[in-house]
Amino acid sequence: MENIDTQAYEELLQRLPSLKKEIAKIIVGQQEAVEEVLITLLAGGHCLLEGVPGLAKTLLVKTLSEAMDLQFKRIQFTPDLMPGDILGTEVLEEDHSTGKRFFQFNQGPIFSNLVLADEINRTPPKTQAALLEAMQEKKVTYAGKNYTLPNPFLIIATQNPIEQSGTYPLPEAQMDRFLLYIKLGYPTEQEELEILEKTTGTGQENVDVVFNAGDIKKLQELTRQVHIDKSLISSINQLIRQSRPDESKSEVVKKYVEWGAGPRAGQALILCAKARAIIQGRFSVIPDDIKLLVFPVMRHRLSMHFRAEAEGVDADKVIAEMLKSAQIGI
Repeated sequence: MENIDTQAYEELLQRLPSLKKEIAKIIVGQQEAVEEVLITLLAGGHCLLEGVPGLAKTLLVKTLSEAMDLQFKRIQFTPDLMPGDILGTEVLEEDHSTGKRFFQFNQGPIFSNLVLADEINRTPPKTQAALLEAMQEKKVTYAGKNYTLPNPFLIIATQNPIEQSGTYPLPEAQMDRFLLYIKLGYPTEQEELEILEKTTGTGQENVDVVFNAGDIKKLQELTRQVHIDKSLISSINQLIRQSRPDESKSEVVKKYVEWGAGPRAGQALILCAKARAIIQGRFSVIPDDIKLLVFPVMRHRLSMHFRAEAEGVDADKVIAEMLKSAQIGI
């Protein structure tokens, strides 16, 4: 890493393993998902969590907020939810000393460090779109005025992959705003046994605070300064371009992908690789960082052809084939 006083960040970096331990007090297993959520936070983005009910998605986010002493709000998305329920609304107030009336903006739950958008695909597009400016610009515009959101600011949205009736799939433009698309799987037999033992007794673990908002901002600044070799940046660029059917050399991409990933995918992959390097205690990106993160970075940025669904081919299978056939040094 160039021109960086690593000693200034050393104490923060030494606390990262403690953060994982505190989360592990409550969350059994799901180590990959936990790391990917932390990567999202350090990279300054937002993530989409997908998993069947009962996999502790909400508990994971709540535990994360407790371990980092961040303001946490949960928004339960429903078909009747309106944009004002998320962003806030103006109410008519009266100045008792003068008798004058004025509109006062009451901030909604979006004004938090960590926002859980639970079952985001169950609310109509109008309400989903209310999140777009907040996710990209870190601000809310209401009645012509700008209101800055807290820093750090992270939206973690969840969706259930099973029940799709009555849901509103997120449009491609909004999916692209999510840095990572994280999939949660079932726990192993041993992990599930531990969950049953932990959650059905009288004992309850307390989560200790490891970081605060200021610490997270410092780690986010450090993340952007992590070194990545130009050859790896070139490899990432080529990989993203190979996801586009009109440019790709892969027959799998040409057959199953309708639209490939845009430049934001490359930006996301570089930032996430840098964040993983920090979490692993390194100040330089290695090829493994890219290989492990290419799936959550790209799976929601590929628009699949209808024949892919008909033949049971998902985005992950296409990405795996791209990695196999790519002669780009990663």
